[in-house]
Amino acid sequence: MHLTRKTLTQMSVLIAIAAIAGSVMIFNFIGLPGMLFGIGQYQVSVQLREAGGLYERANVTYRGTEVGRVKEVRLTDQGVVADLTLESKFDIPADLDASVGSVSAVGEQYVDLVPRTGNPPYLKDGDVIALDRTFVPIDVNSVLDATNRGLEAIPRENLKTVVDEAYTAVGGLGPELSRLVQGSTQLAIDARANLGELTTLIDESAPVLDTQTDTSGAIQSWAANLANITGQLRQEDAAVAGVLQQGSGAADETRALFDELKPSLPILLANLVSVGEVAVTYQPNLEQLLVLLPQGAAVTSATGVANRHTRQDYRGAYLSFNLNLNLPPPCVTGYIPPQQKRTPAEVDHPDRPAGDVYCRIPQDSAFNVRGARNIPCTTVPGKRAPTVRMCESDEVYQPLNDGFNWKGDPNATLSGQGVPQLPGGSSPAEAVPPPAPPPPPIAAAEYEPSSGTYVGPDGQIYTQANLAQSATEEQTWQTMLLPPKGN
Repeated sequence: MHLTRKTLTQMSVLIAIAAIAGSVMIFNFIGLPGMLFGIGQYQVSVQLREAGGLYERANVTYRGTEVGRVKEVRLTDQGVVADLTLESKFDIPADLDASVGSVSAVGEQYVDLVPRTGNPPYLKDGDVIALDRTFVPIDVNSVLDATNRGLEAIPRENLKTVVDEAYTAVGGLGPELSRLVQGSTQLAIDARANLGELTTLIDESAPVLDTQTDTSGAIQSWAANLANITGQLRQEDAAVAGVLQQGSGAADETRALFDELKPSLPILLANLVSVGEVAVTYQPNLEQLLVLLPQGAAVTSATGVANRHTRQDYRGAYLSFNLNLNLPPPCVTGYIPPQQKRTPAEVDHPDRPAGDVYCRIPQDSAFNVRGARNIPCTTVPGKRAPTVRMCESDEVYQPLNDGFNWKGDPNATLSGQGVPQLPGGSSPAEAVPPPAPPPPPIAAAEYEPSSGTYVGPDGQIYTQANLAQSATEEQTWQTMLLPPKGN
């Protein structure tokens, strides 16, 4: 048979194409060199507790990429071993987990290699993935069988009710369910983006969970107390219901009360702050007062014990009302001189004198022992002074003179201090302006009862004869207002 040149050319091209296609099929698709001689491949064994439907020539994936196939699945004394043939061009870390997965619910199992880290060393020929690093899912047939038995155990009428109620519950909620699914998807995406932080949180939650285990007794006590409270609430259900029903009205009344107090309440609270500071400062004094007050009340009430539950209750308490006039005499030391006192007939409202006015006799005097000069200094223990300023300063109390009454010049004192007492470092001229000439004063002085003589504010001796015990004239209050007779 004679072949033309054209026919030979066509046959040569056809043979070349067939050879190229066959080579591609043999080397790329079938992988015949690797199957026969292991070129470009290496073997790795995976220990499994059971086959889980895995079969020969099943796919092997790494990070979702096909990297080899299952060469053989064989039985051993400890379980099942799957021999994997992996391609050498993929570097797969040796620190990994292997799990048998399923492409669909009807089978098509494959081996999925999940690395724990991306760092070397890498798998090499002959490596074995231990049993504790493998996972085989539950058999789908077992799941379907258990699901079927569970559905058969549910009464059909109840199941129909559940389906109808579920339709009633979610019917028309398509947009809301869509947003829920989209939000869940975004949550999953964010969780995957922060996988490292979530893994750290899970790993480091063990100490927190351990504390819950260690305090299990306290938690049980808390739960028991909570159960007791809820039991009390159940028993007092009517009272609780009354509080809930009437609580809104009480809340409205309280709100109205606060609205009415709004103008004055802030001022009151601000003043209470100052009162609180004073109370903190004088805490020991207040404590002593609270301790002694009950005893004082008991002593006071004891004055009427003798007449209690008797027919003599109308007589009152057994007290002595002996009048001791001028025993001791009134203290005028430290007050303005008698000639500067206002007459009782004046009805104006004068300004208070500048300075401190109190009985300024020695602190160890037997008279007026509870006077202002002996007030204990709360902030300076052991010190006594008439004012807080003197308590908190280095100033020492100085008496005006050694007795209750004025001696010598009424416009001066033995200690040279001003009357009333001015703050330290100031003079009477700086404290108050010069006073206007006083009106003619009405002097007051002690007299001798036997003779009616007395020393006037000017140092002269006077006699009021009708005040003497031997006076023969009638003693009336009008005669006390007459001018004295000098000697």
